[in-house]
Amino acid sequence: MSRTTSGTAWVILLASAVLEAVWATALGMSDGLTRQGPSLVFLAAAGLSMYGLGLAVKRIPLGTAYAVWVGIGAALTVGWAMATGAEPVNALKVLFIAGIVGCAAGLKLLPAKPAGKQAGGEPAVSDPAAGRPAVSEPDGVKPGPASHGE
Repeated sequence: MSRTTSGTAWVILLASAVLEAVWATALGMSDGLTRQGPSLVFLAAAGLSMYGLGLAVKRIPLGTAYAVWVGIGAALTVGWAMATGAEPVNALKVLFIAGIVGCAAGLKLLPAKPAGKQAGGEPAVSDPAAGRPAVSEPDGVKPGPASHGE
């Protein structure tokens, strides 16, 4: 996915979220993984969903990608359960699921600048002499090189 754009990563992430809903639904239908058909669908969809999530996090920050993946997957799972009659439809449930989807969409709208990076894309280093971020001990004393196992 080295040539994949951020937009493609989002499409992969959304497809992975749909697959999350598929594997969650299949897991529920598998009767504790004792029914072969739903169990196979569960295994295939779970594997593909995780693979897609892994590809997406190459371009989307992990926390954001995971929140969107879980949120959209959960919303689709509940939506499908309500649409098929497996769960009752409730106005508050629909409102809260819409909130989850709204929050996931909001995460997409945030700037994609990775934390800990400077404007030029270089990692921010607060201890340039050591080539690593500064670390403080609990008492506020900055450790020397010997405390890093050097």
